[in-house]
Amino acid sequence: MGFIETLLLSLGLALDAFAVSLSVGTSIKTRTWRDLFRLPFHFGLFQFLMPVIGWYLGSTVEPFIAEIDHWIALILLVAIGTRMIKSSFLEREETQKSDPSRGMALIMLSFATSIDALAVGFSLALLGYNIWYPSILIGIITAILSLLGLLAGSRLGNKFGRTVEVIGGIILIIIGLKIALNHESALRGMFQLY
Repeated sequence: MGFIETLLLSLGLALDAFAVSLSVGTSIKTRTWRDLFRLPFHFGLFQFLMPVIGWYLGSTVEPFIAEIDHWIALILLVAIGTRMIKSSFLEREETQKSDPSRGMALIMLSFATSIDALAVGFSLALLGYNIWYPSILIGIITAILSLLGLLAGSRLGNKFGRTVEVIGGIILIIIGLKIALNHESALRGMFQLY
């Protein structure tokens, strides 16, 4: 696979992470470099690791994950989105405690935005491609786009406050629904062929 194909693949996989970072940026108060580093690092790391895991697991696990991956992503994104909407109505001190860029919420978001990369890794294994170059590029591009999304979301959040935080939560829920609906419509299309 050439550079252009790998770049397009990386950008495609990173778009969900960018959208989630934009949403999360509206709800956190990014003040330190550590705050700006944490989310892009984890998103990039998970997007790097998931294709590698998918590549190594191959056909033994992929059929099981393919049937439920969209539901896992939906549940995680709806949970985080709902939490963001709820936290937009809380006082400032309570909102800081529910920062989605920390703790278990960060791990859940990282997993939810990178689950598609697992299938990509599996596909690359079937096609006989080396996994390291695409995985590194996917991770780097995801981290960069996540940082840009976080910064843009933070500016929107500071300017428009709670309204943008609610919109950010709704965006996460929509992304989760989109993942589930795309998977279901692809299945219906496959069954119509037979």
